[in-house]
Amino acid sequence: MLAWVRTTRPPVPAREAFVKRSTVIVLIVVLAIAGLFFYMTTARASTTCQVCVTYGGRSNCATAVGSDEKDAREGAQTTACGPIAAGMDASIACGRVEPTSAECHTR
Repeated sequence: MLAWVRTTRPPVPAREAFVKRSTVIVLIVVLAIAGLFFYMTTARASTTCQVCVTYGGRSNCATAVGSDEKDAREGAQTTACGPIAAGMDASIACGRVEPTSAECHTR
């Protein structure tokens, strides 16, 4: 007959208990890229606009930032049209509609 021998696992060395160095490096690089992306998208944005649009009997408001009022207003209108316009043709038509309200501020 075979005898069952109970074995215990040796304790984990202290250096294996921590996260691998390569994992930490990858996390730092990913966070740095995300931070750079955030900085690059907001650094030139000096104007904030809130635009409300009515299209096809539905209304929606959105806020966007841009380097100037034209860009910020355009971005806000495009964002506002997203949920209320179905399809590319309707999105383009909604983008050409005069907004029901638009309010812009420069930082």
